[in-house]
Amino acid sequence: MAKKDASVNLIDTFAEFKETKNIDRATLVSVLEESFRSVIAKMFGSDENYDVIVNPDKGDFEIYRNRTVVEDAEVTNPNIQIPLSEACKIDEDYEVGEEVSESVNFEDFGRRAILTLRQTLASKILELEHDSLYNKYKDRVGMVVSAEVYQMWKKEMLLVDDEGNELLLPKSEQIQGDFYRKGEAARAVVLRVDNTNNNPKIILSRTSPVFLQRLLEAEVPEINDGLITIKKIARIPGERAKVAVESYDDRIDPVGACVGVKGSRVHGIVRELRNENIDVIPYTSNTSLFITRALSPARVNSIHLNEEERKAEVYLDPDQVSLAIGKNGLNIKLASMLTEYTIDVFREVENNEEEDDDVYLDEFANAIEPWVIEELKKIGMVTAKDVLKAPREMLISRADLEEETVDDVLRILREEFEE
Repeated sequence: MAKKDASVNLIDTFAEFKETKNIDRATLVSVLEESFRSVIAKMFGSDENYDVIVNPDKGDFEIYRNRTVVEDAEVTNPNIQIPLSEACKIDEDYEVGEEVSESVNFEDFGRRAILTLRQTLASKILELEHDSLYNKYKDRVGMVVSAEVYQMWKKEMLLVDDEGNELLLPKSEQIQGDFYRKGEAARAVVLRVDNTNNNPKIILSRTSPVFLQRLLEAEVPEINDGLITIKKIARIPGERAKVAVESYDDRIDPVGACVGVKGSRVHGIVRELRNENIDVIPYTSNTSLFITRALSPARVNSIHLNEEERKAEVYLDPDQVSLAIGKNGLNIKLASMLTEYTIDVFREVENNEEEDDDVYLDEFANAIEPWVIEELKKIGMVTAKDVLKAPREMLISRADLEEETVDDVLRILREEFEE
């Protein structure tokens, strides 16, 4: 009776596994049969004379050994041959040359065989589990999934989908303002599926531009229907994003459709992205116009392009420079990412007496390190008087310069005008 219980328990184990890991019954039956045959082949050198029958409906399995009847003195391999005298004990009508099929208990093969079977099964089941996970997610790269937060570590977060599969959201792929508690649902895009040594790892991302693209596709029917196309996305996760869209129907305003009435269509996305501001602009193949739109809300006067080096010199009125650069340089950085051009901004000043006395920072290249000048220009400081009029603390924080460096720059510039 104990042997029968062992058989039933074995089948129950795999029936339970099937429910939790979403592996079909036929595959499990096949794995069971292959595992039994593998152990038998290791023990006897071949499994060809064995029949293995797995019966999932009854919850058990049967093994039959087929042997040929030979004279008692002619037995050379007891695994494939049975003496006539032993065969007659089963049925006295057996004759030499006939085949005898006997039911055998796998447990009779000994403890070592059972241990080998369990190890073989565990290995095959793990392989099946990995294959199932890989096959499920390999075609879902770039798609948004929702999963439950299971555990949080310093460098990554473990999530579990509705089938119990483990997904990883690295810290580097999380938005800075992300905060989750165990048991909460989190949404992310499937970034990639690593499958080193048949050990798949599903890597998620909330910082990828694709995540924002999928959220827009779900929220804006015109995008989902193909009437509006998302041409490019530039993101600084959790801070700001710029999205270039194009409509193939002149009757549809792509920007208005994406934003919605009073921003209704992007409100939910902004909340999902931890209040990441989203600028939607109309795409154009005209590079100058595209750069002009990308620098919005600043008004651009003119642009000089160097297409070979993919650089753009943008000229603006003085009061527009700070808008073009944006807080912490975000606007110009995103515009460069979106257009794939390095953008430098320049002030266009009127020829009044005060401005005539001013000097461009580039004139101080012999006295001030060029990289320092570049950092100052990034925050809209183009001339000497721009720097001298700015608060010292602002120069230190926004240009990310050391106090000593800022003091040296101020000293050099003051000396210019004192002369």
